[in-house]
Amino acid sequence: MSVRATAVRFDDAQMWVELEDGRTIGVPLVWFPRLLRGTPEQRSDYFISPSGLHWDTLDEDISIEGLLAGRGDLTRPRSSNSHVA
Repeated sequence: MSVRATAVRFDDAQMWVELEDGRTIGVPLVWFPRLLRGTPEQRSDYFISPSGLHWDTLDEDISIEGLLAGRGDLTRPRSSNSHVA
């Protein structure tokens, strides 16, 4: 069973996610451009589900599993050197 988030907060450069097991994860906002560009009001308009964190107004969904694995925004294009012709 995966660990669930209990709260989310932000500072100027980080998103802090509190987990039900007592850990707090800090991740750079630059990992999630939609959150980085969002206003404080938009960032505070989130909900927690069993699968992760969701911001409807910013169209952002983040899994706790992905945060624990160190993954950022997976919608970003891969670098051009990742494809070998």
